[in-house]
Amino acid sequence: MIDRVTEYAKKTIEENKMGQLHILACKRHLEDLKRQGTKDFPYIWNPENSERIIEYAETLTIGEGFEKKPVKLVGGQIFDLGCPFGWLKLNGKRRFRRSYKSMARQNGKSFENGIKGTYIAGFSGYHYGKLFTVATKKRQARIAWEEMKKFIEADKDLQELFEIKDYKSLIIANDSKCTIEALSREGGLDEGFRAIFASIDEYHQHPDAKTYKAIYNGTRALDETLISIITTRGDKLNSACYEMDRYCINILKGIVKAEDFFVDIYALDEKDNIFDPKNLIKANPYLASTKQGLENLKTDMQTARDMGSEELRDFMTKSLNLWVQNTEDIFISPEKWKKCESDLELEDLEGSKCYAGLDLSSGGDLTTIAIEIPLKDNEFFIATHSFMPRGRMEEHITTDIAPYDLWERQGLITVTGGQTTFKNDYKFIIKYLKDIIEKYDLELQGIGYDPHNADGFLSDLEEFGVPLLEIKQSARFLHDGTEDMQLNVESRKIKYNKREELLSYSVSNAKIVKNSFGEKKIDKEKNAKNKRIDPCDAMIDAHIAQMKLQEEEKIDYNKEMEDYLNNMGWN
Repeated sequence: MIDRVTEYAKKTIEENKMGQLHILACKRHLEDLKRQGTKDFPYIWNPENSERIIEYAETLTIGEGFEKKPVKLVGGQIFDLGCPFGWLKLNGKRRFRRSYKSMARQNGKSFENGIKGTYIAGFSGYHYGKLFTVATKKRQARIAWEEMKKFIEADKDLQELFEIKDYKSLIIANDSKCTIEALSREGGLDEGFRAIFASIDEYHQHPDAKTYKAIYNGTRALDETLISIITTRGDKLNSACYEMDRYCINILKGIVKAEDFFVDIYALDEKDNIFDPKNLIKANPYLASTKQGLENLKTDMQTARDMGSEELRDFMTKSLNLWVQNTEDIFISPEKWKKCESDLELEDLEGSKCYAGLDLSSGGDLTTIAIEIPLKDNEFFIATHSFMPRGRMEEHITTDIAPYDLWERQGLITVTGGQTTFKNDYKFIIKYLKDIIEKYDLELQGIGYDPHNADGFLSDLEEFGVPLLEIKQSARFLHDGTEDMQLNVESRKIKYNKREELLSYSVSNAKIVKNSFGEKKIDKEKNAKNKRIDPCDAMIDAHIAQMKLQEEEKIDYNKEMEDYLNNMGWN
C-alpha cells in the first residue's frame, strides 16, 4: 500500500537535513504509528485517506503564470497535506481538529489551504458545511480564498462542481451545498461560526487570539473540523502568535499533549549559521527545492548580509522564519526575565526591610504599587499589585488586549467600585499599601513615587514616616535605575513570583528610549499605546528609591560637616 507520508517522515529523519522542529513533527507521526489503536491512543492511521487528498492535489492545475501547469507536490507538502487527513478516530472521523504550520514566505502555505478547502467542500461527503478563510484584513483573508478560486477556474471539471461569486468573496459547492467565504476581523467577524474548515492566514499579524478563538469556539458541536493556522514568524514576542508558537513547540517536544493538534514548523535551528545557503531548505522546503527559488534566496541573503539592520531583520523573519526583535530597544528580553521567576512570596519574607514604588495613573487607567525587598548576595525580590476602576475594565480588556478579568480572579489586580466608577480611589490604594506593610510586618524604608497626579495624596504618604523620593520622569533621572535593573535581570539578581503575569506582561511591553546624551528610560512602543507598562514603571520607581536612599544612608553627615568646617578653616 502506498504511504508517502510515512515514507517521507522516515527519509527526513534519516537524512537529518531539515530543521529539528520539522524532524520532530516527522518523529511524532512515526511514534504515533507504534501506539495507534491502544487504550491510551485511540487513533488509527489510514494511508488511503492520506493518499486521497494527495492524489486530489496532484490532479489540480496551477493557472497562474505564462502557461498552465499541473500541481507537483514536494515532500513537505505531501507530509503536511496527508498527515492531518490520514489520522482517524476509532469512529472514522478525523483526529486532527487544529493545525499550525509555520514557514518562510512564498512557500505555499495559502496554496496548501486552497487545496484543503476545495477538497473538504467538494469531496469530503459533508453537506451544507461552512468553510472560511480568515484574517485581520479582508484583503489578507482573500489570499487563500483566491487560491481556491484559481484552482476552480483552471479546471473544467471543478468549474462544473463549484460556483464562484467573486463580489461576495463566496464559493458554493454545487453538489454538497458547502460554502467557502472570506471573512475578516475588520468586517465584523464574531463567534457563532460553525466552520468545518477555516484557514487563518498570517497569524503573526493578528493583534490577539480573538479571531482564532471565535472560529474555534464555534466548532465544538462538530464531529469533524479543521482550523488551519498558517503563518511566518515575526518580531512581536508579546503576541498571540508567539504564544501559539511556543505551545506548538511544546507539543512537538512532548512537553504537552494535544492529540487533536497537528503541528509543523520549518525554521533554522538556534545555532545554525544564518548565512550558510545549505540551511535555507530548513525554512523554505518549496522555494529552496527549485533552482530559481534558491538563487533568489541566496541573493536576498547576500543583500541582508551587506546591508544589515532592517534588511537583515526582514530576511531573518520572512526568509529564515526566525523570531527577531530589535535588541537595541528591548528593556528586558522575555527569556531572561522568565529565568528570574521563583516560588518566593511576600509571606516568605515577613519582617524584611522594603522599599515601595508608586506609579499613578491619570485617573481611570492602571495604577500599580511595587515592593522591593533586598535579599542576601545583592539580590532583590519584587512584588507588585495593580488597581483599576470597574467602569474602565471592560474598555481596557478590549483596547489593551489584556485579560484583566482573569488577572482579577488571580488576585493580581484589584478592580475598585462599580460599573459607574471611572476613577481610581487613591486613598484606597494607600490603605492597601499600609495593610500589606502591617500584614507581613515589613520595615518600610522609603517610597519612590511618580509626581504625576501625586499632589492629592502626598500628605497620606507622609503618614508612613519614611523618606519620600520624587521619581522625575526624565531619562537623566531614571537612567541609573533602569540600567541597574537590566543588569540585575541579566545576572539573575532579581526574583519575582512566577504567578505575576501582569508584571511579566508589562515588562514585555517596555521599550528603551534614549535622550540626546544616551541616557535611557522605559516607554511604550510607539504604535502600541495601549500596551501597559505601569507595573514595570512602579518596579523601577521602587528600585531607584532603594538605590538612592541606601546611598544616602552610607553618607556620614557629621563627618561631611566636620570636613567642610576644616576646609573652611573654621575648626
